[in-house]
Amino acid sequence: MSAEDRIERVREACEQAVYSGDTGALTEAERALDAVEADVALARGKILHARYQAAAGSSAAEDPAELPLFERALRLYRALGDTRGEAEALFWIGCLHQFVRRDDEAALPHLERSCRLAAETGDHRTRAEALRHLGIAAHAAGRWDEAREQLEESSRLRREIGNLPGVASNMVGLAYIAAAQGRRAEALATLDEAYAIARPHGAHATVRHIEQARTQM
Repeated sequence: MSAEDRIERVREACEQAVYSGDTGALTEAERALDAVEADVALARGKILHARYQAAAGSSAAEDPAELPLFERALRLYRALGDTRGEAEALFWIGCLHQFVRRDDEAALPHLERSCRLAAETGDHRTRAEALRHLGIAAHAAGRWDEAREQLEESSRLRREIGNLPGVASNMVGLAYIAAAQGRRAEALATLDEAYAIARPHGAHATVRHIEQARTQM
């Protein structure tokens, strides 16, 4: 149900209460608004995160409103019994801890639960994102094989939903893992493939990461 449909349901419930004295639909109308509020809170948090990510490496600073927005969305989704929404909110909380605060220890419980719930609900997009960030954490901890498996599964899911720029981004991580394991030729070939995917899709940030990886290797 769209946000517009939910708000229309609220209007109808309020009119019913005012004109007929029947308040029976108001509770469900409130739940409809909770669903809209959860979606809006999550979306606003994602905007703040995107702004941080775009500025990362320069003067980026965490927006203090980001985490409360994701936590608000999580509470609402849980109260509504919306497991799919809960999985996505958990992912973004984990992503904030990992990417913004550089705290994998705090991020992992959120990312792991997000991954499990996304699998249960068939949400390939959120599961792919959670797997990517679990792979990043495994990579940082030197667990190369685990990191590779998670990034490869994330890439498979991203291909399935048509997120090819996301596949190219994952391939940069896979190239770093190959290089760390002494497979330099494979690493460079992976970067070449990533570039061939990223450039036609206008994934300029990923292209920059590919070029940085080539320089380091």
